[in-house]
Amino acid sequence: MSVRPHQGEEAGSYRDTARISENGHGNARATGRRGMSTRDTGGAARRPRRLMRRILIILSALILVGILAFGGLLLVTPSVGNARALARAQDRSHHAVFPGPPIPPRFAASIEATEDHRFGYEPGVDPFAIARVTASWLTGGGTADQGGATIYQQLAKLLYTRSRIGANIELEQISLAVKLWMTYSSQQILQMYSDVAYFGNGDYGIAAASCGYFGVPPASLSWPQAALLAGLVQGPSEDDPLQHPVQARQREVHVIGRLSATAEITQQQARAALAQPLSHLIENAGTAGSRCAA
Repeated sequence: MSVRPHQGEEAGSYRDTARISENGHGNARATGRRGMSTRDTGGAARRPRRLMRRILIILSALILVGILAFGGLLLVTPSVGNARALARAQDRSHHAVFPGPPIPPRFAASIEATEDHRFGYEPGVDPFAIARVTASWLTGGGTADQGGATIYQQLAKLLYTRSRIGANIELEQISLAVKLWMTYSSQQILQMYSDVAYFGNGDYGIAAASCGYFGVPPASLSWPQAALLAGLVQGPSEDDPLQHPVQARQREVHVIGRLSATAEITQQQARAALAQPLSHLIENAGTAGSRCAA
């Protein structure tokens, strides 16, 4: 004889079974969610790494292309072995002495401070300045007034590309600057640059400029005189102290400030240099004649 379960017991059994089933499905859903969450977290963590790898690959490819392009540029630009001969020819055409007297330390410090403060250890070009100019160009700021031309690049322009302009000419100047750096010592570069640069008032080379403006040879230049000459190379006609004393004074102040900022002179020396009026510096202009032993 079989025993039939009570109706209440049967209903309870059904409810227990349903709860167990529901709990099983719920646990499965929770486990699934945790698995999906773990997978999502792992994927999110991998995405930045994949992006970084792609960026590194692109940068490496760009660097490689840049190296190859620059290598090709070095091959197509002329040799700089004739730089001294070109400097001599230019000075002869301007009735200037070549080679001129040794570059005095005060003028060397002044020209480096204002034109190229990394001159002693850069590879012909200033990578930081090039990066700044490139960033300005990429952001639409243009390359005007960004500076960045090293003394090597300026000498390349004076000797090889004086009358030519354009982006391709600037690239050629960069290549020539690197070749100048590889071929000559920094002292030789500074000597050639100072011998062929134009200082205004018809004076080519530091010897003619020192005698012409101050009536003294380069070795006797004071700090304010050296700073004044160094300030002329960017605008020799516009900043000529005999014709435009206000502009010349502004350039002198700028160079003195750069000398102080680069610790070539103390602040006390800078104040003493600026205390000398421009009229006092050039009071012997044009009076030296043959007495100035350049």
